[in-house]
This record gives sequence, structure tokens and C-alpha cells, in this order.
Amino acid sequence: MDNPKNNPKLPTDSGEKAEPKVIQRWSAARKREIVLRFLRGESLDAVSREIGVEVYRLERWRDKALAALDAGLKERSDDDPLQAGLDAAHKRVGELSMEVELLRAKIGRLEAGTPFPRARSRR
Repeated sequence: MDNPKNNPKLPTDSGEKAEPKVIQRWSAARKREIVLRFLRGESLDAVSREIGVEVYRLERWRDKALAALDAGLKERSDDDPLQAGLDAAHKRVGELSMEVELLRAKIGRLEAGTPFPRARSRR
């Protein structure tokens, strides 16, 4: 039986043995430990050679970790009085905007002389 040349697990015609491609999954905890090594000052190239992962992939892990760190530091806690005041101000601005819109519609009808619809009797 002839070995197909495109199968990496089988030996090639030249006599050299092709090694199977190792697929390695990295958990979030393992990635975190690697990124922490960079933040502590270890060389990107040295870590790349040690663990066998490409430099571009390690840089991507570091960039994602730093972006998540920034996002985590920007969040405010639920009991933050400044955020509570800001939420109350946003609510009040929304109410006032709605009131202004209704009053402008009423003024427009009064200026145009358009009568308002009669309300039904409640009896």
C-alpha cells in the first residue's frame, strides 16, 4: 500500500519522519500565568521559545488581557454614590426632555389653531 504524500503522520519518500502536528489547548488560567510573566518583565521571545507558542499569539493574549484590565478598572460598583447621582440625573433629563416635547406639540397646536380632541365624559 502506497503512503499518500500529504499525510503528515506517515513517513515521506525521502526517508525522514514527519512529526504529527501537536494541537495544544490553552486554558484561561494558563494564558493568565503567561501574561503575568510578561508583566513581571520576562522576555517575550524567551517565553515563546520555552512554551512553544508563536510571538504574535502571545502578543495577542497580552493585548486582550490589558484591554480587559482597563475595562475592569473603568467599571463602577453598584453602591457608588457618584454613579447613583449620575443615574438620577440621567433619569431627570429624560423626564424633562419628554415634558419639553409634549409642551412644544401643545404650543404648535395652539399657534396653528388646531382644536384639541374632546375628552370623553367619565359618566
